[in-house]
Amino acid sequence: MPSAKFKPVDEQLAYLKKGAAEIIREEELKAKLEQSLKTGKPLRVYLGVDPTAPDIHLGHTVVLRKLKAFQDMGHTAIFLIGDFSAMIGDPTGQSETRPPLKREQVERNAETYLQQVFKILDKSKTEVRYNNEWLGKLSSQEVVQLCAHYRLARMLEREDFRSRLAANQPISVHELLYPLLTAYDAVSLKSDVELGATEQKFNLLVHREIQREYGLPAQVIMTMPILVGLDGERKMSKSLNNYIGITDPPGQMFGKLMSVSDELMWSYYELLTDFGSPVIVRLREEVGMGVLHPMDAKMQMAHTIVAGFHGEEAAKEASDEFRLVYRDRKAPTDMPEMKLAWGTRPFHLVLTETGLAASRSDAERLIKAGAVEVNGKIEKDIKRTILLNPGDLLALRVGKKRFLRVIGM
Repeated sequence: MPSAKFKPVDEQLAYLKKGAAEIIREEELKAKLEQSLKTGKPLRVYLGVDPTAPDIHLGHTVVLRKLKAFQDMGHTAIFLIGDFSAMIGDPTGQSETRPPLKREQVERNAETYLQQVFKILDKSKTEVRYNNEWLGKLSSQEVVQLCAHYRLARMLEREDFRSRLAANQPISVHELLYPLLTAYDAVSLKSDVELGATEQKFNLLVHREIQREYGLPAQVIMTMPILVGLDGERKMSKSLNNYIGITDPPGQMFGKLMSVSDELMWSYYELLTDFGSPVIVRLREEVGMGVLHPMDAKMQMAHTIVAGFHGEEAAKEASDEFRLVYRDRKAPTDMPEMKLAWGTRPFHLVLTETGLAASRSDAERLIKAGAVEVNGKIEKDIKRTILLNPGDLLALRVGKKRFLRVIGM
């Protein structure tokens, strides 16, 4: 008798496949789900993360959300913190040897990670593990035996290693060990499925092969696409300053989401929301036919994502504030303030003194372009002077997003 605790296999597959880039192999995943349904035993599904930085952005959540999808289907979600492997450094995508992190730094980052991942995963149903549990205990003999299960030629097929060799750039031996040691994670966890980003495919394939070498059934690999950042071109990254942090305030998160292009919006729908693929297809068709305005579709996307991290009330406030400021062109309720000495001064000097313009020429350019408002009215006169008395208020707006309330003193 099939277990009543799991949904039918076809229903599980449809839910789990949403947004996935590749499944190796899909027929194996289906077979594992069928066995799980038959025995009532959940699959062991894991995501390994090296805590190399303290904060998580929306790009990281793409794979986390897939782990949550398996959790929703009743399977065991394992969040593996690579506290040992982070000190080695994943060579994936690196053009040079990455310096290893210190343990104290890794431990601080790991603590922050856990606080943030439980905004997505159900803490009560998540198995948290640290790979120092087993990697820290491997003897020298066991490490050598692990290395004996893989060929150097195969390792050097990696694109990043191959390109570095071609460019006569060094590769340290510890970088060659990284995929083998993390493969031992899969052996120790006896995992049925491992999740990762598309750029981690080589490592994941090594993990699958090493499981077989240790006499275990090979895990299924599911990779997820890389989320494109706010620049619309490169992957979301803090170093590229094109990211949305999951701890960003609701209004800031909402505004950043609204800044993505109309085309990129559909990728965010697919990878960052629980909307089913048929619903997303319908929304896209409605936008294409002119039935639904792209701005309204994007606001729905932004509202949904913000609500997931900050709650429905905060998402509504952020949505209302965005509509007020950007669609109805009204000043935000929490406009920052600055005090200026009273007196008469050229308007361009007001903009430079407050930091709204970098220089006089910048201020004049903004004014000529009609990008500056004073108390709700566009100001285009570059020769205008401003009389500011003690207690006077000036509501300034430059462009769409920069507001300042100036107070005379």
